[in-house]
Amino acid sequence: MSYVRRSARVSALLKSAETKPITIKKLAEKASDQDVTKAIKKETTKDRDISIETVKQENGLKVENKKRENNKNKDMDSQKPKKKVRERKHEIIYAPRVSGTKKLVGAHVSISGGIHNAIQYSLSIGANAFAIFLRNQRRWDAQPLDPEHVSMFREGCDENMYPSGSVLPHGSYLINLGNPDQEKRSTVGQCTLEESIQHIAGCINRAHDATKSVICVVENMAGAGNSVGSKFEELGKIISLVKNKKRIGVCIDTCHAFSAGYDLRTKERYEETMTEFSRHVGFQYLRGMHLNDSLKELGSRRDRHANIGKGYLGLEPFRLIMNDSRMDEIPLILETPVPDDDFEIYKKEIALLYELIGKQTLADANIPKSFVKSLGMNENEISKSSGKKKKVEKNSEIDESIVIVPQKKKAKIK
Repeated sequence: MSYVRRSARVSALLKSAETKPITIKKLAEKASDQDVTKAIKKETTKDRDISIETVKQENGLKVENKKRENNKNKDMDSQKPKKKVRERKHEIIYAPRVSGTKKLVGAHVSISGGIHNAIQYSLSIGANAFAIFLRNQRRWDAQPLDPEHVSMFREGCDENMYPSGSVLPHGSYLINLGNPDQEKRSTVGQCTLEESIQHIAGCINRAHDATKSVICVVENMAGAGNSVGSKFEELGKIISLVKNKKRIGVCIDTCHAFSAGYDLRTKERYEETMTEFSRHVGFQYLRGMHLNDSLKELGSRRDRHANIGKGYLGLEPFRLIMNDSRMDEIPLILETPVPDDDFEIYKKEIALLYELIGKQTLADANIPKSFVKSLGMNENEISKSSGKKKKVEKNSEIDESIVIVPQKKKAKIK
């Protein structure tokens, strides 16, 4: 007899037995077949329930063990050293900076992780100046600057020889001071050109009244739509209405100027453009420049930046700028495209611009073949201004006559 059957028979006998003592063997003999059948059914059901519960408990233990194993693996992974690839994302190697020059060349850099990190990014590309957004340029809501980061920024500027005149903060893209409605100066409003100029100057005066030392710098526009400031005379009119002339300035964007119809591609055209600027604005108000080539042709009114030497402007305007004393000791900021945040492009463009100092023609410049190729230029583009065969050295990015400040230390962005 099986265990289940024996157990069922005994259960049936115990249920039907009298209270007087009786042996299990005799009970088994007296149990009826009907009692045994009921008992077997009951015991089988009970045994099945026990089996199901056992399986559930075993599965629960497996899940719990798996969780413990995963947590153990996570703890082990956290103790392992990070891969080099991850470290490189936060490691910045300082590049050499050119000294002994009055040309403060730099680029618009990130403030990711805090405004103080802008200095590290600037040092990584060998810049002697830099521009930044103080907050998200496409949103109104933004957290105030961290006072500790501000303090670190100021200390970093002092330690790394970035005077206030070499830093050019950029305003929000949402501001529209020409709107006649004071409550809607983030949107487009309807008014005449003269009214817009008055509104802009009025807002600058208000900003001056609310601050002590900020210098407001207005930038020339490319001329798209009904924008104000694409013509030098419009910038001059704004300045004429500003009360405190010591706290107003202008930034010339080379791409914007070219797109607005100001030619810079030859020495003659360059001088004509600068004469116009001097007549309507005055170089005493020039506080900075944005150095950008243009993807669009002269007078296109399209604001489309290109890398230095890769657009319709070419290299000649930048050679002229780098040898123009009127552009001394002001920030000359690159805003050229940097695909995938490859700031090595800025580093190479800065080196190229410094190489143009003291060169009478582009043919005199030592431009690396690899860089010429990366810009998509050819020999005609390099030598067209002088009619001479271009001069290129294989392993030279910066003229040896320029003094370099070596900086081999590394910095990690927090």
